Amino acid sequence: MKSEESRDELQAFIDEQKALHPAFAEGYDEGYRHFKIGVMLKQARLSAGLTQIDVAEKLKTHKSAISRIENHAEDIKLSTLSHYAEALGKKLDILIR
Repeated sequence: MKSEESRDELQAFIDEQKALHPAFAEGYDEGYRHFKIGVMLKQARLSAGLTQIDVAEKLKTHKSAISRIENHAEDIKLSTLSHYAEALGKKLDILIR
């Protein structure tokens, strides 16, 4: 229960800051999208049963590069996303809404 209360308080704070500061809202939303991409990549890797080292070997790179992709996806290239998905045995689909 306490974590739900904390999450509700955090969301209330975020909503308040967004209302008061449009630049905060823009930056927050963009940052969240980038964070979400990294989380999705990590979840896909874990569900494939692979480590960062496994993916790095498949992509002929270093574990640190995979860590950067998962933790700092803000400037990731589409080709990198596609190769990452292929290394997991998956396909990359893009949706524009």
